[in-house]
Amino acid sequence: MVEAVQGAKVVVTGAGGGIGAALARRFAGQGARVVVNDLDADRAEAVAGEIGGIAVPGDASSVLPEARDALGGTVDVYCANAGVGRDGGHPGEPLDEQGWALSWDVNVMAHVRAAHALLPDWLERGGGRFVSTVSAAGLLTMIGTAPYSVTKHGAYAFAEWLSLTYRHRGVKVHAICPQGVRTDMLTASGSAGDLVLKPTAIEPEDVADALFRGIDEDRFLILPHPEVAEYYQARAADPERWLGGMNRIQRHWESTR
Repeated sequence: MVEAVQGAKVVVTGAGGGIGAALARRFAGQGARVVVNDLDADRAEAVAGEIGGIAVPGDASSVLPEARDALGGTVDVYCANAGVGRDGGHPGEPLDEQGWALSWDVNVMAHVRAAHALLPDWLERGGGRFVSTVSAAGLLTMIGTAPYSVTKHGAYAFAEWLSLTYRHRGVKVHAICPQGVRTDMLTASGSAGDLVLKPTAIEPEDVADALFRGIDEDRFLILPHPEVAEYYQARAADPERWLGGMNRIQRHWESTR
């Protein structure tokens, strides 16, 4: 058992399946009281029923007031897990402004809104925990999808900023950055995901395992795929070489489409 989450009041967005459902199950198994949020009400209610949680369906960007009420007025842990992956976004192609706007709203601004609402209480109490499901794309990048890559960089940057700004005031922040995870999003990633992510894909439960190890060790950066640390170091040490390698992957992908 991880003592830090026993009895905690937890909100998990995008928890109707995949990583979110795995996180909700793990928190509940550790003795937390969990609000399960998802756009799909049936899926939210199914997971909540399974774990003895509370289903609060709806948009992740606006769920917090109702979720907080459902937990008796306070939230101890907020898991900003809901996300969208949009293909395309290539310069020169028709600009999908709605797709870009949705990616910014869900992948970045939902995190900002949640933190804005949670921080006054957390700072007054001297404690709170913000868990951001980012992606290895937030540290590196992902071929074939500019909106996902760019907004996941933004999500990581915001989590990093929260941590450096408020850690001395008791706010804990964790950024989860997996590569491929066997979820609906991986299935929807198409041939790019098949090439880059599928060969080393892990289960959602493995991501939950990694997070709870990170909570126990009080670590900000959670890498369910440890090799991402090496890629991140290589990217920083020699950007030209790293970009050349990624471009080779891009060209290989183009040749197989």
